[in-house]
Amino acid sequence: MHSKEDFIQQIKENEGIVYKVARLYTNSAEDQKDVYQEIVYQLWKSYPSFKANSKISTWMYRVALNTAISHLKKEKRIGTRVSIDNFLLNKIDEVDTVMEERITLLYAHIKKLSIVEKGIILLHLEGKNYDDIAAITGFTKTNIGTRLARIKQKLKSQIKK
Repeated sequence: MHSKEDFIQQIKENEGIVYKVARLYTNSAEDQKDVYQEIVYQLWKSYPSFKANSKISTWMYRVALNTAISHLKKEKRIGTRVSIDNFLLNKIDEVDTVMEERITLLYAHIKKLSIVEKGIILLHLEGKNYDDIAAITGFTKTNIGTRLARIKQKLKSQIKK
């Protein structure tokens, strides 16, 4: 039986997963907080059924990605909102470093990818191998390799523009 304490410990150890998925699939800080909370809620709801057939991080990625994608689809049906965050992102901050600018640029281009492509590249950037990405997404290892090559090419061509 999984206890509340076990769940809290797993969230603390793996909260980066939840944060990164929420950040990638949202456009404002407010939406990011909402998606973060929804992912944790969905993890809590399904935690009793986690059977440890896979690593906890694999399971968490799967739940987080599915929750974020569901949220994104719901938002598209509702319509788009303009956030002040986009305005604030365009402000030049004196403490920005070159690396932070590159990461921001990369995330901006990743956000333009399809729902599935976003998830795959996120997992790749997290250092997941093809087997792990396949387990999380449900695609074959070969399919992941093909998709990653296409995604990388797409990002390279977008960034060069």
